[in-house]
Amino acid sequence: MTIVDRGMRRSIRWALRPPKQPRAAVLSRRVATVAVSAVQSPSPPPSCPVTATPTTPESSIGRRRQAIRDAKPFSEFLTDNFNRQHDYLRISITERCNLRCMYCMPEEGVQLSPNEQLLTSPEIVYLSSLFVSQGVTKIRLTGGEPTVRPDIIPLMQQIGALRKHGLRELALTTNGISLHRKLDDMVEAGLTGINISLDTLDPFQFQIMTRRKGFEAVMKSIDKVLDMKARGIQLKLKINCVVMRGINDKEIVPFVELGKVNDIEVRFIEYMPFDGNKWNQKKMVPYQEMLDIIREKYPGLQRAAGHKNDTSKTWEVPGFAGKLGFITSMTHNFCGTCNRLRITSDGNLKVCLFGNSEVSLRDMIRQRSHAGSLDAQSTEYIHHSEVEGREAELLDVIGMAVKRKKEKHAGMGQLENMKNRPMILIGG
Repeated sequence: MTIVDRGMRRSIRWALRPPKQPRAAVLSRRVATVAVSAVQSPSPPPSCPVTATPTTPESSIGRRRQAIRDAKPFSEFLTDNFNRQHDYLRISITERCNLRCMYCMPEEGVQLSPNEQLLTSPEIVYLSSLFVSQGVTKIRLTGGEPTVRPDIIPLMQQIGALRKHGLRELALTTNGISLHRKLDDMVEAGLTGINISLDTLDPFQFQIMTRRKGFEAVMKSIDKVLDMKARGIQLKLKINCVVMRGINDKEIVPFVELGKVNDIEVRFIEYMPFDGNKWNQKKMVPYQEMLDIIREKYPGLQRAAGHKNDTSKTWEVPGFAGKLGFITSMTHNFCGTCNRLRITSDGNLKVCLFGNSEVSLRDMIRQRSHAGSLDAQSTEYIHHSEVEGREAELLDVIGMAVKRKKEKHAGMGQLENMKNRPMILIGG
């Protein structure tokens, strides 16, 4: 074990020591147990699927009864005034990206935050453990481009260790440029799902839309994921395609056909407005129009069963191995079943992708520490009196932010005029 590893462990232990107040003490002990276990137990779960033991109806009924007995009310801190329970957390782990996609980043680029304003890895693990302790079962790492973060593998190992405390899914949204080089280690760290952003199947058009080269690398990453799935590794794969009129709308059917023989869900995303992406309604191809385009080639297209909290509407072509999804934020919002919260790279909590209100969790974590950010060297500077009650205070602030979440976001005609971050700084 390295000096840094020992320092990180000491830092987390000190930062998560339980306060003396009765209510806060219970919260602190729960979060401390989760977070320290994550740091001490980076050993990843096996990458290959475990064959399930055949069960009898009696044992299945017994497990269901036990689950009912063990069931606990969902956290009040993560439940909003419309009774939406937020068990899905997206964490942006970097603002940097190796592409410059036209719908994501302004042509002139973005002003990156100074490093000292970004969350450290111990802070990301700490916040992950806090949310898991309150009922979050799925964490997705986003960016920028998350694979450019140098310590992404050990970070995923520590978050993946939270599976013993209730985390069920650890997912990644990536442009796929360097994924193929890190995928084996990520799967060993506990990765269960990958969303790859790809907006064209034409290498030349790829360079126009992303303002960079890299199409071959993305396809190599997709092929590697498919190879893993063929070998029995349980790994969900989705391809995210933002459809823009006059740019890539002619490629809708070729994208559909990616799922003819491959277990891929291709998700078509309505073009959304963010600061600097020069959005206008004429560029947006609505959901219904996309369906009509696909039906011209595949009239048997039919709606598939979905889940309550799906962001996408799922369809399928009979006989195809894969499925289709449509993310219809602009024409048919799915706000009523939204279960997602976001933490930006600089530590702000966003309760809605299209909301411009944010609250800094980073500042709350650091406000009592003379050392500033929570990192591997902070042990000597953190005192128990400075962190006492931190978890209770954080949860109170998180709860208030969640309670302020609106029933639905503003519609077209308002979103394009609303001040918000560029998508790359949100992790959208």
